[in-house]
Amino acid sequence: MQEQPESPFAPGLTARVELTVTDTDTAQAVGSGDVPVLGTPRVLALAEAATVAATATRLPSGSTTVGTRIELEHRAATPVGRTVAARAELVKVDGRRLTFEVVVTDGNEVVATGRVERALVDRQRFVERAVRAS
Repeated sequence: MQEQPESPFAPGLTARVELTVTDTDTAQAVGSGDVPVLGTPRVLALAEAATVAATATRLPSGSTTVGTRIELEHRAATPVGRTVAARAELVKVDGRRLTFEVVVTDGNEVVATGRVERALVDRQRFVERAVRAS
């Protein structure tokens, strides 16, 4: 049985990213609705960006993380011009699988909450497999 190498990540790792909502971030612009407020796909992308930022400085050479599962509850509308922040916290490490809890806020209001799972992979092998599969 092959032993898993120790993960460079540990629960408690966090990162925060911000986005000031523009017209290109709206549900109208991204095709997820017809209202001029922050679209759910952009909320999801911001949540993922926070998880990527949390792992960025600890990635082993030649490695990256890829998203494997996302659960997101988009709770509140955010108009153009407002700034939202996503905070991701690594809550579980299971071998190469990383599980994050994410909260997106607009000031003190919770805009979205969710869970993002990522997997640690060898970047070159991952890209090669993707190219072969296409």
